[in-house]
Amino acid sequence: MRILILGGTTEAASLVRLLADHAAYDVTLSLAGRTAAPLSLPARTRIGGFGGAEGLAAYLREHAIAALIDATHPFAKVISRNAAVASREAEVPLLAVRRPAWTREPGDEWREVDSVAQAVPALGEAPRRVFLTVGRLELAAFAAAPRHRYLVRTIEPVGDALPGIDVTTIEARGPFGAAEEADLMRRHGVEVLVTKNSGGAATYGKIAAARALRLPVVIVRQPRLPEVAQVAEAGAALDWLEAHRATDRGV
Repeated sequence: MRILILGGTTEAASLVRLLADHAAYDVTLSLAGRTAAPLSLPARTRIGGFGGAEGLAAYLREHAIAALIDATHPFAKVISRNAAVASREAEVPLLAVRRPAWTREPGDEWREVDSVAQAVPALGEAPRRVFLTVGRLELAAFAAAPRHRYLVRTIEPVGDALPGIDVTTIEARGPFGAAEEADLMRRHGVEVLVTKNSGGAATYGKIAAARALRLPVVIVRQPRLPEVAQVAEAGAALDWLEAHRATDRGV
């Protein structure tokens, strides 16, 4: 059974590893190519886009894909929308693996916004030490607020996204624990955290750390994604695939 997984997340990696133990599945993992050194996983891997929904539908037909798994990041809304359209056009079953968003807990001081651009004015006018974990591609929005001093953590180098601004950069890949995050925030004198509500456990440590340190968090809400069949983790995705394979075999 040929499976195409749109990946780049912890859930996608977990599903690939699970499927590696099942000879019944021929898996291709598709990555956007935004990370120069992605994790090595036991699956055929393709890098780059498909050319929109039509290109993805053509790929599904050309390669006789029997099931499409959208295990992309919760903020990768374009590919998720393309996957929903392509699945209908190519008549290929689609399952989304979507981790639940984080929810506010007692002690959390959140300012929720709908975009990274809206996070910039939410920082206020007074200069602050800001910890940015919004991804490399959206850092340029904070060039509009040069009064702040930024601590930026990304997987890839940030380049000249914030020229002429006081920026300290850290290149690291999670997961990050709460104690580790709290220590980082203390050492760098962080006064406010800016992040996306990515959900999941791998990067929740910064949320727990901000709560423990009583730091405010400017948090970007998850975008609205297409309404498709979905599960929250890799094990449930494997169950869904097994059910579809049994149906294909007439069991």
